[in-house]
Amino acid sequence: MAGVAVESPPAPKVEHAVDELHALLRGRRTVALTGAGMSTDSGIPDYRGPDSPPRSPMTYQQFVGDTDFRRRYWARNHVGWRYVDSAVPNAGHRALASLEKAGHVNALITQNVDLLHTKAGSRRVIDLHGTYAQIRCLRCNDLTSRHALSERLERANPEFAATLVKGDEIAPDADAVVARTDHFRPVDCVRCGGMLKPDIVYFGESVPRERVAAAFSLVENAERLLVAGSSLTVMSGLRFVRRAAKLGIPVAIINRGHTRGDEFATLKIELGCSEVLAGLVQRVH
Repeated sequence: MAGVAVESPPAPKVEHAVDELHALLRGRRTVALTGAGMSTDSGIPDYRGPDSPPRSPMTYQQFVGDTDFRRRYWARNHVGWRYVDSAVPNAGHRALASLEKAGHVNALITQNVDLLHTKAGSRRVIDLHGTYAQIRCLRCNDLTSRHALSERLERANPEFAATLVKGDEIAPDADAVVARTDHFRPVDCVRCGGMLKPDIVYFGESVPRERVAAAFSLVENAERLLVAGSSLTVMSGLRFVRRAAKLGIPVAIINRGHTRGDEFATLKIELGCSEVLAGLVQRVH
């Protein structure tokens, strides 16, 4: 199988993990569930990794209920979304795309909003929490692209996008740390004047039912569930692991550090997603 290459042979620890993973998944219908740890090698930090700084993810209630908070969010997002938009898939993303193309992975459910799986070439993807690339009006439900909104915000806030980001302080939802936001001017829906919000499921908000049902259907029809880069801290992802375990479907988890799904895991690999998944591609080649 072509598509993923590594510069040097995997270390013995990785080789052993890859062998175990290959033995578990070989010849079985596999669905992958991915989290923020998949994208750290693409320069997008996660919320709960071992080396992640403390973060307080925005809630839906904060966004809709506080004008100043919403202004601060759009100011930071106006800078930060460009970093997520320019991010490129890493070896782990490319590996899952290659495994899907070769028929080793049937589908993918991702908790990430960065679109990196799609950019890498994965085709059957459920973006569980939405994506950064669309904006929704909370009044009329109109959808527009983040690029189009960026042009409007740029006109309303000339030169603001040049605001410096402090180091690499970009959150997975494209929230950037900027020095000052009180002078930023958000914009409203061009159709009805309603409140605009990224088409992302925030904390305190529910994933659309039809999306959850589609994800459960994939898991229930799988023979293996592969979790990569998720701490499974929130029920949004953990419920799929629990369902798989309840149905007797073996679960493999690749994640550095503890996850809430470890008790359900048939195989737990505490290594990086990129090195293990790239090694798996080589193994099935």
